[in-house]
Amino acid sequence: MAPIVRIDHIAGHVGEQVTLQGWLQLKTGKGKLQFLRVRDGTGYIQAVIFKGNVPEDAFEAAKRLPLESSLLISGNVRADERAPGIPGGYELDVTDLSVVQESAEYPIAPKEHGVEFLMDNRHLWLRSSRQWAIMRVRATIVKAMRDWLDDNGFMLVDTPILTPSAAEGTTTLFKTDFHGEDAYLAQTGQLYNEANIFAVGKTYCFGPTFRAEKSKTRRHLQEFWMVEPEIAFCKLEGLLEIEEQYVSYIVQTTLRERAAELALLERDTTHLQKVIAPFPRISYDDAVEMINRAAAQGVTVPPHDDPLPSIEWGGDFGSPHETYIASQFDKPVFVHHYPSAVKAFYMEPEPGRPEVCLSSDLLAPEGYGEIIGGSERMSDPDVLLAAIDRHELPREAYQWYIDLRRYGSVPHSGFGLGVERTVSWICGLDHIRETIAFPRMLGRLRP
Repeated sequence: MAPIVRIDHIAGHVGEQVTLQGWLQLKTGKGKLQFLRVRDGTGYIQAVIFKGNVPEDAFEAAKRLPLESSLLISGNVRADERAPGIPGGYELDVTDLSVVQESAEYPIAPKEHGVEFLMDNRHLWLRSSRQWAIMRVRATIVKAMRDWLDDNGFMLVDTPILTPSAAEGTTTLFKTDFHGEDAYLAQTGQLYNEANIFAVGKTYCFGPTFRAEKSKTRRHLQEFWMVEPEIAFCKLEGLLEIEEQYVSYIVQTTLRERAAELALLERDTTHLQKVIAPFPRISYDDAVEMINRAAAQGVTVPPHDDPLPSIEWGGDFGSPHETYIASQFDKPVFVHHYPSAVKAFYMEPEPGRPEVCLSSDLLAPEGYGEIIGGSERMSDPDVLLAAIDRHELPREAYQWYIDLRRYGSVPHSGFGLGVERTVSWICGLDHIRETIAFPRMLGRLRP
């Protein structure tokens, strides 16, 4: 048998005899010719089988093979710029084929299926070219997230998934029993990360987070992944500079390394190419003015062309508001200095204006909404204690968190970037359910 190679390395084997191991994704042909699209997890390629070039049993096997049968296929690699695939431009002239397993009738045939059917068969739907491309893009995004932080002085420190208290309100917690004591699945690793900065200066955690939100929108999951950097001796302005450098790196790296996958997804990358720091900034005050001025003029918001609703100062932005704000800029835009009442308890108030906090959300263009939420954190123990009392949180549960402000407190800031929302934006997806292999949404726990 010829040496086994990966499809993503096929360009280095033109003119050579190789063996591919993979699965049959698509098949056409008639008479003495069969065309097989074979995938191996790293890419896919067209394999051409001419009856006269292979043993009789191999040709007959190729003719009867159902989709998703696993196989070993050998042949000569030929360059052809017209040949489809990833990487494109190569074909395999087949000389032999052996079947590892002949698949049962595959339920996801190359035809239209409803969303519920596809979600019920998510374990199989992942094999499709589109879902494969999305997972490839996601992997590159995650690697870029970690690479930039690792290369810029941040240390990975893992934070607990089981916690005794809430970070951002108790109404969206998944509660569980911890040996007779109430515990919760973590909404965020941030509070623990704030402890970590006093040991290592700049840190991040990366892992799953959980929100029991009764939300069924295209932007929400019950379980999602976040990267959460935290920085000592950092105020809000410095934080925004870090965020825009970070997001620029992630986007440009993905454009460079996953161009073929984005093309398969038919993603128009025009907007993404503009994602280079610096990003525009607008205060919450000015954003409210902008929204209300547009609402009074009867402006509509795509994709459904619903009228843009007005908003009173102090209210949190909904999806139409974020979409409209972002549509006024050709890059992601920071909205900063939100009302304290709509943000988490630990955000530092604006000096001289306590109703506003030193916070910022980064809104992605094209209607994808918030992808980063960040702020300067409270550094004074008395200010923090007052905030805990104001939010009617139990002091005892946060005593350790208050301690951080008593022993060498410094100005510090951090943010959380949602992986799935970032993947959705970069891939240009209509719904967040495609951004993770097995999404957990309201009403969906299986497969």
